[in-house]
Amino acid sequence: MKYKTLALLLVLLVSKTFAQGKFKNDNFLFGPTIGYANQAGNFGKIGGFVLLDLGENTISYKIDANANMAYMRDNFHVIPEIGVTGYINAGKLIYSFPFIETEFTPYTITPKVGLSLVSFIDFGIGYGFKINEKKDFKPIKGFQFSVGLNLPLNFNVY
Repeated sequence: MKYKTLALLLVLLVSKTFAQGKFKNDNFLFGPTIGYANQAGNFGKIGGFVLLDLGENTISYKIDANANMAYMRDNFHVIPEIGVTGYINAGKLIYSFPFIETEFTPYTITPKVGLSLVSFIDFGIGYGFKINEKKDFKPIKGFQFSVGLNLPLNFNVY
């Protein structure tokens, strides 16, 4: 039920962006993302992102979907994740501080704040709240530190 609500919110966000005519080739970036997070263990992250509504707006939004990978308790685990990020002053400055993000997995909800350099490199800190437990895995909760690299495929300098 929680994931249906989250999916509905994401659809509404993207629909609102389409309805306002802001989803044009020059107003979004998309591509793969890779990263590292430490929250009750070390996680490698790989996935994809869409960064919406660049330009002269005060806030730009990123939606990403990742696979968190970890080797813990003698097993390899993959945990799906959806993240929603707001970059403040993203279209006006080379850095965005703070960015505000919330990551959702089947086991935690992790609100974060951080610093972003040109929306390509993100440094974040947050706190994960446990909503479920994963079998054969230690509880995923507590403080989190993360570094992410967003690699846009449609970046155009001109």
